[in-house]
Amino acid sequence: MRPQELNLLVIFDSVMTERSITRTAQRLSMTQPAVSNAVARMRSAWKDDVFVKDGRNIQPTTFAKNLWQQIKDPLHKLNQAIAPDNFEPQTAKRTFRIAVTDIIVDSLWLEMRQFFEQHAPGINLHAVPYTIDKAQRVLDDAEVDLVISSIIPDSSNISSSHLIDTCFLCAMRVDHPLAKPDLSVEEFAAAEHLLVSLSGDSYGVTDRVLHQHGLTRRVAMTVNHFSSAAPLLMETDLISVLPAGAIYKHVASGKLSVTRCPIEIPYSPISMLWHKRQDNDAGLKWLREHIEDKFVARWNKNLAQVYNFSCQ
Repeated sequence: MRPQELNLLVIFDSVMTERSITRTAQRLSMTQPAVSNAVARMRSAWKDDVFVKDGRNIQPTTFAKNLWQQIKDPLHKLNQAIAPDNFEPQTAKRTFRIAVTDIIVDSLWLEMRQFFEQHAPGINLHAVPYTIDKAQRVLDDAEVDLVISSIIPDSSNISSSHLIDTCFLCAMRVDHPLAKPDLSVEEFAAAEHLLVSLSGDSYGVTDRVLHQHGLTRRVAMTVNHFSSAAPLLMETDLISVLPAGAIYKHVASGKLSVTRCPIEIPYSPISMLWHKRQDNDAGLKWLREHIEDKFVARWNKNLAQVYNFSCQ
């Protein structure tokens, strides 16, 4: 393969990952016209449109998707083989994309940004919407560098690192009739529930545990973001089983009341996931270490300051 052809593949790989000429130019330290010219050469050499416009972004053709499936892993392995082993955060220019829920953004992003401003000014951190069913695909397709998730896909291609285990609490408005420490299972099941469902399902872990007790509940409303739950709980008769870290600010400000669930909801492990092709990526190793350090410390500190019982 001629050097110019390999260079086209490198640019192609970046465009496939970023889905944007502008972001590809930034990622590769090229000008936008240079990337556009490279795409034109791809179309000429490969006899295919390769990419088509889709609003502000671009989407790959079937040919491009098939080609990428064949070359992305070998390209990434080649890049790791020839890349320096060290990573210099003070001078590095790189964008990391992480699939996360709004809880994680709320718990981590401010501290990470403050750290970057002091120690890694050229590093960008982009949040990508997290959905349970797409966690493995976005890693396989290199759409993100990391996923922070409560579920680890059963795949030999995925590496993981445990962050924390979080407990669940029953939350409601402060003057709710059920805002009491001795909430019974029957009262809990008879209440109208709000469910945060990232998948869109209205049946979750709480329902499975209730079923073991021979009980069911009414899920009167679902939302797909944790941040949407608190405002609804404050103004309605709904109650909700939520991760402790999702509501600590509202509990601390006296806007929500929480009590232990009268049924045993299993703790949920939160982990970082990445593709094994990036196991030796020095930059990603650096990022993972700082996420683990800052996220775990912040999470535990926040919960310890608010709850008068152990709930990590």
